[in-house]
Amino acid sequence: MKSGTGWVLGALLAALAGAGGYYAGTRGHAVNGPGSAGAPTAASSSAGDAAAKPEKKLLYYRNPMGLPDTSPTPKKDPMGMDYIAVYAGGADDEEAPANQVRISTDKVQKLGVRTEAAQLRSLDKTVRASGRIEPDERRVVAISPKFEGYVERLHVNVTGQAVGKGQPLFEVYSPELVSAQREYAIAVQGVSALKDAGGQAQMGMQQLADASLQRLRNWDISEAQIKALTDSGTTTRTLTFRSPVSGIVMEKKALQGMRFMPGEALYQIADLSNVWVIADVFEQDIGLVKNGTKATVNINAYPDKTFGGRVTYIYPTLNPETRTVPVRVELANPGGRLKPGMFAQVELPVAAKGQVVTVPVSAVIDSGTRQIVLVDKGVGRFESREVKLGARSDTYVEVLDGVDDGEPVVVAANFLIDAESNLKAALGGLGSPAPDPKASAAKTVGHQATGTVDGVDVKDGTVSLSHGPVASLKWPAMTMEFKVANAALLQALQPGAKVNFEFVERAPGEWVITNIKP
Repeated sequence: MKSGTGWVLGALLAALAGAGGYYAGTRGHAVNGPGSAGAPTAASSSAGDAAAKPEKKLLYYRNPMGLPDTSPTPKKDPMGMDYIAVYAGGADDEEAPANQVRISTDKVQKLGVRTEAAQLRSLDKTVRASGRIEPDERRVVAISPKFEGYVERLHVNVTGQAVGKGQPLFEVYSPELVSAQREYAIAVQGVSALKDAGGQAQMGMQQLADASLQRLRNWDISEAQIKALTDSGTTTRTLTFRSPVSGIVMEKKALQGMRFMPGEALYQIADLSNVWVIADVFEQDIGLVKNGTKATVNINAYPDKTFGGRVTYIYPTLNPETRTVPVRVELANPGGRLKPGMFAQVELPVAAKGQVVTVPVSAVIDSGTRQIVLVDKGVGRFESREVKLGARSDTYVEVLDGVDDGEPVVVAANFLIDAESNLKAALGGLGSPAPDPKASAAKTVGHQATGTVDGVDVKDGTVSLSHGPVASLKWPAMTMEFKVANAALLQALQPGAKVNFEFVERAPGEWVITNIKP
């Protein structure tokens, strides 16, 4: 009974399946037949879309790492990466304006291009100049007798000796001095003898005594010596010269027994409690320096100490050989640590004139005849702008014309200038035609190699590699040091690791790694 029922059900299912197949076949034939007016198929829909929107023309396939290698057919690079298709009218084939240059965004990131917005800021600047310690000219005295004589004895007989005010320097003998003393002594005695005589004779003798006294004073005889002569009434054979100031003997010409003539400088003494620093300020900075400006002085002999002073005078002359103007800075010299002749480094802070549009100094490309900055226009586009510059600080420069506040400028453009020939063409003259992508790719200078990491210096951004032969440069295997375009490339490197890397020549003899992988 059960087997019969199962046979009946099987036959029924087979019949239904055949009927369904027949129905589907007839429906498919009706839809796809020549006379059918039904809905279009998926194939016909795709063909219609293709007719409405034609496919872009394939130009070539470029190296995924930006190397100068293209291919008309799909291929892989030595690292197994697929070449990238470049289509007509695509982003890679789009022409840039005449004063713009375009590089791929992946290459911008790989080369470590950095931008910074132009900003309004105050340009506080520090003018730096080299100088030298010199004695204060107002504190230097010369000991020059005003009569002829002979040096009898030296009390100070070495250069560089410290002396105090009033300290004996030397003794001299002079026939003129002895005669003048005798005349004065006789005149004094005559005045005393004629005190009871008539007024005319006493007045004449007093005038003679006064003239003799004035003659001694004109010869710089001290009042103490004149008083001793007056009290004793006797002449002395020698006269002692004393130092008029406290200081250091800078020059000594006196020798025991020598003859000297009137006006001959036998000693030069300088008070070094205060000294000058004569700083040579460059011509372009002299307009910023004013009298009264505070100065910080650093001396090589005392690297852990700074000395403070003020600008007291700006000299009216310029040295045509060094294009510098001398500036005088006065400062105290406690302990006499500052020696005349020492070299000094002077820093003069200069106040800003207000907020101005500025860009980093590294953003300016100076060709000598004009200054250019690269403005980031987004999506790998950079526009060259000729700018007019103003004041400078240590890190920023004022832009008078050419860039507006907030515009992003490239602050690491030197690498692009050297690595991308189309960027050089854009900077060579505004208005030149945009570079061709194929020509740009063909001129890009890049090299590949494999090697072993010997050492990594994160601080200097360098890596030492023992690499194999480089066919593109015809280099043999060697060990050398490379810089990296981006510090992030050093993070995963360890000594002993075997790596594949790419590098370019940023400047003559300067090789920079743009990509490195295990």
